[in-house]
Amino acid sequence: MILDSLVEAVGDTPLVRLEALEREVPGVELWAKLEWCNPGGSVKDRAALGIVRDALARGLVGPGTQRTLIDSTSGNTGIAYAWIGAALRVPVALVMPENVSPARKRIARAFGAEVIFSDPQEQSDGAIRLCRKLVADSPDRYYHADQYSNPANPRAHEETTAAEIWRGTEGRVTHFVAGLGTSGTAMGTGRGLKSYAKSVQIVGVEPAEALHGLEGLKHMPSSIVPPIYREAELDRKLSIATDEGWDMAERLLAEEGLLAGHSAGAAARGALLVAHELGARGDRGVVVMIFPDRADRYLPEAP
Repeated sequence: MILDSLVEAVGDTPLVRLEALEREVPGVELWAKLEWCNPGGSVKDRAALGIVRDALARGLVGPGTQRTLIDSTSGNTGIAYAWIGAALRVPVALVMPENVSPARKRIARAFGAEVIFSDPQEQSDGAIRLCRKLVADSPDRYYHADQYSNPANPRAHEETTAAEIWRGTEGRVTHFVAGLGTSGTAMGTGRGLKSYAKSVQIVGVEPAEALHGLEGLKHMPSSIVPPIYREAELDRKLSIATDEGWDMAERLLAEEGLLAGHSAGAAARGALLVAHELGARGDRGVVVMIFPDRADRYLPEAP
């Protein structure tokens, strides 16, 4: 593959069959879309690229402006903005909770992004509030990309992720499972898949607890709900406990050889629940889940 720019490598991530998990649910196929194969290492490359390209097309950033693209992030979107900003020569500032993983902080800074920390106790909602204040105080300095309300976020998944899953399963997908953070992945991919076949079931996964350890996901009842989130577009929402997500991530490593992050573990746990229900009814199915990133972004530093 020869590319004019690294941004052209975003998307077309692999679908991997989870044969070890499938042994629990005969007749149901389980497939994981490995979004860590994007250049920035996560699913957020898709949304960030869509948002940056939209801002460039509208002259909100880039040549002829002095504005910095700013957004709040728990880490992965920030890394995506940082490397895409470097590739497309767009200055980037990121507001993130101070307790995000050290790896994410280092990577974002390595690409030249300005990093501004919010109160770690306030999690992602605190970063949202601080980002809004910075933009309100300096409207001429910043363009607020606002991944939580920007329609370019779900549109990126509607146009790319859904099409890739449909092609990859040869139109056989019956269920799509994704964690809920900004909700762009679930909303956009769901719309895209429904445009191919309204029978595809869209399942959102959220943490069971308000104070949870599934980084990147939102407990919607206790959080600032993203404006792009439309719960009515989900066919179902599952609550997954932190321990369940972590335990499944360990199982994926041991049984599938996949160093999946905890949000991926939560998605896999949700997909397996769906598969068990199908099996109990004697139904067949093709369940596709999103694995947003790898666990190496969460591993503690070596002593």
